Amino acid sequence: MCGFYGVVGFSNKACHEVYEALISLQHRGQDSAGIVSYDGNFHLKKGNGLVRDVFRRKNMERLTGAWGIGQVRYPTFGGSSSEDAQPFLVDYPYGISMAHNGNVTNADEVSEWLRQKKRRILHSSCDLELILGTFAAELAESGNVDPEPDSVFDALGKVMERVKGAYSAVSLVARLGMVAFRDPNGIRPMLIGHRVGEDGTTSWACASENIALEILGCEDIQNVGPGEAVIFIPGQEPMRREVGKSVHRPCIFEHVYFARPDSVLDNVSVYEARRNFGIQLANKWKKLGLHADVVIPVPDSSCTAASTMARELGIEYREGLVKNRYIGRTFLMPGQGERTSGVRRKLNAIKSEFFAKDVLLVDDSIVRGNTSRQIVEL
Repeated sequence: MCGFYGVVGFSNKACHEVYEALISLQHRGQDSAGIVSYDGNFHLKKGNGLVRDVFRRKNMERLTGAWGIGQVRYPTFGGSSSEDAQPFLVDYPYGISMAHNGNVTNADEVSEWLRQKKRRILHSSCDLELILGTFAAELAESGNVDPEPDSVFDALGKVMERVKGAYSAVSLVARLGMVAFRDPNGIRPMLIGHRVGEDGTTSWACASENIALEILGCEDIQNVGPGEAVIFIPGQEPMRREVGKSVHRPCIFEHVYFARPDSVLDNVSVYEARRNFGIQLANKWKKLGLHADVVIPVPDSSCTAASTMARELGIEYREGLVKNRYIGRTFLMPGQGERTSGVRRKLNAIKSEFFAKDVLLVDDSIVRGNTSRQIVEL
């Protein structure tokens, strides 16, 4: 799980817009953050830590250009070293930068293909490098001196044939513009929008969640479809093309846990989805015929489902666990030891809310199940 934002804008400081967007997407990754801008040359700053910790004024001053992409990362693949922080850059066959959200499931196969092509030496354990390397290798096959939209679409079609998994990605291609694409199953979300400046010029942006676009004033926000690629050339309307085709299979965990409740992904409100989860849970509970005195959520993202479930069951909703909001999401911590200690630092029980009561505890974050034991023991 990661979050990204990209913009082809009308300001020479696209990095400021990208920075604000990454702040709104910080919930999608707390391991590292990075921004790359383009003004005829690429300028990159990335590192481990939160957005506010990675970037300083001196970093922002050198990230010049009206094009920019950024990413916040949680490492579901590879390690947590600074080498794995995104965005990534290559200079062949053109300057290309890229950031993504997702996972490559046939990494070994793609790595071997890249070695055989002798196009790239992998410098990290991040699976984005596999997508970027494949894209660059396929573009090189076109033989074009300058990147052209048709060759970009063709290359992305071949990327989707070769690279399997769940991913959405944004890329800056030197001398062309910004490129956004989503895997053929549309597992990871991606949205685009635009806004018009005071001088009448239009900037285009794409993001992992619509809230980043809304906060920055974008309008006409639309989903990028499964297997769809979009090319944004400054001063032109976006070019959209389906380059990979399959059945749409969006990730349910986006609505359960990953996304902010004010997001709308694939035209489904995250908040309303969580309310509906509560209704469905209540129906299952009724069939079990079990007893509970109170319903208590594990804060924060399960609160919506828990409150709706309590209402449906006619059971009192209570907040019996207090969260330290200065501790990051424990699911995003890279090691089990860190997750275990993180749970204890993050949550504490109000004992009177549990004493002598049958408690129905609602949690939406049972990924591995390891932290659930810690929470119950509280």
